Amino acid sequence: MNQERKTVAVLGAGTMGSGIATVMARAGHSTLLFDVNEANLQRGIGTVHGFFDNSVKKGKLTTDQAEAAKAALHGTTDLTELSRSDVVVEAVFEDLALKKDLFGQLDDIVPESTLFHTNTSTLSVTGIASGSRIPGRVVGTHYCNPAPLMKLVEVADGRHTADWAHKATIEFLHSLGKTSVVTQDRPGFIVNRFLIPWENSCILALEAGLGTKESIDAAVLGALGHPMGPFRLLDIVGMDIHQQVAMRLYEQLRDPRFFPPPMVDRMVAAGDLGRKTGRGFYEYDDTRLFGS
Repeated sequence: MNQERKTVAVLGAGTMGSGIATVMARAGHSTLLFDVNEANLQRGIGTVHGFFDNSVKKGKLTTDQAEAAKAALHGTTDLTELSRSDVVVEAVFEDLALKKDLFGQLDDIVPESTLFHTNTSTLSVTGIASGSRIPGRVVGTHYCNPAPLMKLVEVADGRHTADWAHKATIEFLHSLGKTSVVTQDRPGFIVNRFLIPWENSCILALEAGLGTKESIDAAVLGALGHPMGPFRLLDIVGMDIHQQVAMRLYEQLRDPRFFPPPMVDRMVAAGDLGRKTGRGFYEYDDTRLFGS
């Protein structure tokens, strides 16, 4: 695959899908955001546009650059519109049957040369690839959240991933300005193997009164050099997503460090999911996932 402007389809208009679509459109690729739900799709498009508007306000993009990126993005609820895709990035709910089914449907829609990327970090890339008649084209590409701001992408081959697909994936990620790290097809890959227990420990520290959300975030920023504190990050990820990822890893690894603390269940039950609902650990007037 050469690195001219491509047609990239992103499946799922949630937190990760809209973030990945932002990355693709910003890089100049013709980007098609797919979701089965029209309201979710429009919300995702709004999130992408909001990111570009905010980038202009911060001086990171010119108005012309932002408008060009917006023009590169289109939305659809019709899977057949992905027929000309060079790359498909799957970022739907972490459900193995759903992911397999989508790739199986796409086998009859897109060319055999189309790369299939899955953004999973808790499910088997090999298992997801088994839904396609061409499992060799399926590669795990886990974008660190928030995808428009974080440079790292984990790359995990399935058991039958072809060499050409792996090499093309690395080249494509490089064209996006991303840094790729190769890992094995194991639950959590590298990042979430470390991140989920650490986030859980921060939540437990907050529950125990070790510090406030503000002081713990400040300590992580000031001493560990992270770009944002754990509670700001969790508000972007969404507590419902954290709960789902943590439970899936716990179910596979049976390590108690992955089990979500009681505060997670209480916040999810209350609807305090983070930025997308206007309230999580912090409160937000701007509910765009990557707002100021």
